[in-house]
Amino acid sequence: MTTTILLTLKLAAVTTVILMILGTPLAWWLAKTRLPGRSFIEALVALPLVLPPTVLGFYLLVLFDPTRPLGQFFVQVTGHSLAFHFSGLVVASVIYSLPFVVQPLQSAFVRLPDGLLETARVFGAHTLDLWVNVIFPSCRRAFLAAATLAFAHTLGEFGVVLMIGGAIPGETLVLSIALFDAVETLDLETAHRISAILLVFSLLLLTLVYRSSYGFKIRPSAVSE
Repeated sequence: MTTTILLTLKLAAVTTVILMILGTPLAWWLAKTRLPGRSFIEALVALPLVLPPTVLGFYLLVLFDPTRPLGQFFVQVTGHSLAFHFSGLVVASVIYSLPFVVQPLQSAFVRLPDGLLETARVFGAHTLDLWVNVIFPSCRRAFLAAATLAFAHTLGEFGVVLMIGGAIPGETLVLSIALFDAVETLDLETAHRISAILLVFSLLLLTLVYRSSYGFKIRPSAVSE
């Protein structure tokens, strides 16, 4: 059980870090661009909110196939395939949890006054100065909410994780899969323990989001501050 808990936390932590790195510039672009293709990119980012996770998992399995370009490249570089490996779980989790990072950040960036950024530039602020001293402090609640939601959402992933990783102990067996296995084998005591862990941890994370964001609201079709 300890190994499964640590693996789940590792997956959530790695996924969250990657999502914050990739999601921040994407959210900024979506908030500031007026190009015609923005609506399609927004729909693509939000797709995991409505797409059955098994569908996403199936297409990722096809994409990760070692006989296909991406899967073959990954095997050549690492010596193993993405499917049924921790790396594959990370890739799938990043895609599946992407809207939970992009949408709250995009919402915060849209509300960021353009005059504030222009004033900072007039006073000589460079891009790094803007992010460190203006954008991040002004949107810190959105950053905290995005990171917390990404972490919590990754903890509870099931369909995508099952399709991509299966249930390999120490490699892809996370808590949600362990819970499914426990119920299948009628090990209800273990199922109760795992469910309690996920329930309490998720509730604590969401409490942190709401407490820090003063009214941050989550909707089925969007995540906004």
